Amino acid sequence: MGREYGGVIETETVPTPSGDARITWHRGARKARLVLALGHGAGGGIEARDLQALAEALPGRGVTVALVEQPWRVAGKKVAPAPKTLDAAWTALWPALEKPGPPVVAGGRSAGARVACRTGRGLGACAVLALSFPLHPPGRPEKSRAEELTGAGLPTLVVQGGRDPFGRPGEFPPGIRLVEVPGGDHGFAVPKASGTREEALAVITGVVADWLDGIA
Repeated sequence: MGREYGGVIETETVPTPSGDARITWHRGARKARLVLALGHGAGGGIEARDLQALAEALPGRGVTVALVEQPWRVAGKKVAPAPKTLDAAWTALWPALEKPGPPVVAGGRSAGARVACRTGRGLGACAVLALSFPLHPPGRPEKSRAEELTGAGLPTLVVQGGRDPFGRPGEFPPGIRLVEVPGGDHGFAVPKASGTREEALAVITGVVADWLDGIA
């Protein structure tokens, strides 16, 4: 059990074929209508500013946020494993995400967004949230991962920084529902000319909350 913040934070360890994963639950004071499961990227963990902002903002709007740490992060490793290994771990912990009862939205940032896109439909997610989707490696637009997005087969929202080197908003295929964070990089940091970090995070939490209202 964790600290109070108008709701409750709880941590759960879940075994997977790759080792133990960890779910940090952010629950609101009232009954949730959705669970938003968010995985982290390959270069960081659930401390990412966008994940933390959503975990703080959404429980008050009836959405439980589950921040999911992949086994390699729990074990203290510095390099993420292959996509198939990430998908297998996410699949193994999915029943724990469904256990509370509300429909689950699969999501994540960067590599975590890719996992959600690849697995969400098969696991029974009701939608997918992709934060900073890595459309291609920096400087390699020919290595597109657009098919992961277009093939998700579920209502999908992409939230993308305007200057993300892994894919700027204008590079995404037509028909993708996308909201731009003006001036944001891959971690949603913004230059002074584009506003403050707090303003960028407010854009993210606002558009995600409104989108989830439509999903529910």
